[in-house]
Amino acid sequence: MRKTTKGIKASTGERIFNVLNCLIMIGLIVVTLYPFLYIIFASLSNSNKLMAHSGLLFGPIDFTLDAYKAVFKNNSIYTGYSNTLTVLVVGVSLSLLLTFFGAYGLSRKNLVIKKQLMVFIIITMFVSGGMIPNYNLVTGLHLDDTLWALILPGVISTFNLIIMRTNFEGIPDSLEESARIDGAGDMTILFRIILPLSLPIIAVIGLYYAVGIWNSWFNAMLYIRDRDLYPLQLLLREILIENEVGAMGNGADMGDALAVSETIKYAVIIVSTLPILVLYPFLQKYFVKGTLTGAVKG
Repeated sequence: MRKTTKGIKASTGERIFNVLNCLIMIGLIVVTLYPFLYIIFASLSNSNKLMAHSGLLFGPIDFTLDAYKAVFKNNSIYTGYSNTLTVLVVGVSLSLLLTFFGAYGLSRKNLVIKKQLMVFIIITMFVSGGMIPNYNLVTGLHLDDTLWALILPGVISTFNLIIMRTNFEGIPDSLEESARIDGAGDMTILFRIILPLSLPIIAVIGLYYAVGIWNSWFNAMLYIRDRDLYPLQLLLREILIENEVGAMGNGADMGDALAVSETIKYAVIIVSTLPILVLYPFLQKYFVKGTLTGAVKG
């Protein structure tokens, strides 16, 4: 390589590598993005023409909003949204609260039997009671057929707990020592020093919990029998897997729903995915920083 007035000139090998790297990245973007674009195009297409079409889609076929009109005519879509948002808000809040305090306690160097506690906690990542004991536990506590059955069984993730604990252990001890010299107590240190420094990892862990709750349907299928308590993802499963367009709720105009039975599936996917897609950009700036600070002990 030789230097130029503008800096160091890239060699031929580096140029070839950069070109290939860009082509591979563009290919990955297309492979990742196109399925979502296909769903959008299909949801905006005429149902009959879409069923007659084969191959790739590069735009809506005979643009129409009939599928979305049918979706929003169904009352249980709103009920499903309400149930899911309730579980999301309560579940994420409770999970973050318990994970935060649990991780902070486990990060303290003077904690008695700290290593033994961590062994028991880590074991839960690899060994569980199984579905039947979990079901017996939930029903024994009379949580079945309530939204609490979707919140409490998975309120703390061991993986998230360990990440947050590692983040707390990476905070310099000198900050806490200085605060104690100035007369700060444990709660002051926790909320005035530890909490502000941990906002990136809290945002990331919150996103992990939110995505997990939003995409969850299996627990609802096990524990919920009242259709008024169905979360959105369980309704989506019925529509996509069991092909039950009428499962979206009472009061819908079934004639309209059946007329767009093919495109309505794609419309429901978009409607159920959109909130997480809207939320992610606001947390993206914390994502890399929070993950790195929580993954490596400083």
